[in-house]
Amino acid sequence: MKRRNLLQLGLLASSAASAEATAIAAPRKGLNIVEASAAELQASMAQGHFSALQLVDAYLARIQSIDRSGPRLRSIIELNPDARAIASSLDRERQAKGARGPLHGIPVLLKDNIATADRMQTTAGSLALAGASAAHDAFLVQKLRAAGAVILGKTNLSEWANIRSTRATSGWSARGGLTLSPYALDRNTSGSSSGSASSMAASLATLAVGTETDGSITSPASLASLVGIKPTVGLVSRAGIIPIAPSQDTAGPMTRCVADAAALLTVLAGPDPLDRVTRAADPAAQDYSRFLDPQGLQGKRLGVVRSQFAAQSDLVAQRIEAELKVLQAQGAVLVEVAEIPNTAKYADTELTVLLYELKASLPQYLARYAPHSPIQSLADVIAFNEHNRSTELRHFGQELLLTAQAKGGLDAPEYLDALANNRRYAREQGIDQVLAEQRLDALVAPTGELAWLTDFIRGDASGNSFTTPAAVAGYPHITVPAGFVHGLPCGLSFVGRAWSEPALIAMAYAYEQASKRRQAPGYMRSANPK
Repeated sequence: MKRRNLLQLGLLASSAASAEATAIAAPRKGLNIVEASAAELQASMAQGHFSALQLVDAYLARIQSIDRSGPRLRSIIELNPDARAIASSLDRERQAKGARGPLHGIPVLLKDNIATADRMQTTAGSLALAGASAAHDAFLVQKLRAAGAVILGKTNLSEWANIRSTRATSGWSARGGLTLSPYALDRNTSGSSSGSASSMAASLATLAVGTETDGSITSPASLASLVGIKPTVGLVSRAGIIPIAPSQDTAGPMTRCVADAAALLTVLAGPDPLDRVTRAADPAAQDYSRFLDPQGLQGKRLGVVRSQFAAQSDLVAQRIEAELKVLQAQGAVLVEVAEIPNTAKYADTELTVLLYELKASLPQYLARYAPHSPIQSLADVIAFNEHNRSTELRHFGQELLLTAQAKGGLDAPEYLDALANNRRYAREQGIDQVLAEQRLDALVAPTGELAWLTDFIRGDASGNSFTTPAAVAGYPHITVPAGFVHGLPCGLSFVGRAWSEPALIAMAYAYEQASKRRQAPGYMRSANPK
């Protein structure tokens, strides 16, 4: 399929399309959703140019053309059968009362580890939870519905959010198959929010929500020329998200521009009685769109983390080096930082914490959100996988699940010592220390390496990334599109203190507006020279 055809909004399903797709009404003439922002679409709906139902139909047609046929990205694991009815209801409400806010009628995709109490499943990509409808909405889903967003569907992911195997292939789940990158179909999407990244890059919805424990928002976002925000842990409720480790887990926006990410974060953020860590979010949650300042870099002291440049290929390092000049041109003061101190001291203990917390927290999720599922513990998941080796274990194993199952409880000295170690060296003797010593407003570095060739035999070859310090600390991290190398995207990261989302959003927006590096994908078969 030629790219110009892919970019036509108003593409309808072919004669071979499913009954679901052929039932979709033709998108209104002139309705262009490719690269469209939430604010642009909201303004057009407010002016009566099209309805939320027509917007949903346009995305459904595009999903049929790109995700289900054409390049077949497999980024969306399930569509919401009620999306059109929800959109119609919101259209009637708009006519009667006006819009609820910036997300009224805006289609949003959710990663398939976020519980929705509707006709969709919540499975983390695993066949073990196939058929399991959640008993309750995740708190963030409640907030999206209250804001008038249309939950369009669930996105594919690295199964169990990439906590299953030491030799996993990111973007693959037994339920959803392999998600492909729209920039080069043979390259990996990274993970675990693979489908959220691929679908956003291909304009299959306006907004998407991913989740991260370490790199699962920021890494796939950087490889898809997207903005990804991993918030401070506790800013967004984790209630109703299939967990890995509550000490590091968080949901966050994955979007095509900073303004969309700010608007989405505004809705997602806030305290939840079911997530005690979010109590601190009460004063921190606010309208993040207020911080979209094109002068947001003026006078800011940014620490350039040189160890991260050295960890990347020359191609990535040179690309991001050029972007430092954009930061300077916008008034930022760049300060050389050799490295974030003490990162080696939690290189091993991070995984220790994740495995202990996975074993303890998964049964708690299952008991509340999947009470009727036969799967009620990590041991049940392991047994299911073993019994269904031909589907679940055909590409790689479950070594991490087995190691987690062998761990003790959260009162184990090994766990308590590791957690204290990680927090000390990632926070006060890590990010906080370097920011204070150099009087910095944020740290900047390449988000990570270029997308690697997908390889089911050897697994991921992702290289080094800048995700771990902020992930272990529980601090905010924003990646912004920073250009391309041989047609493959890379990202520039901004990392700051806890609850510094307003300042980071201002800096990220100023950089984005000055650089304009985001580009729509071309659906190349390969980025390799012929």
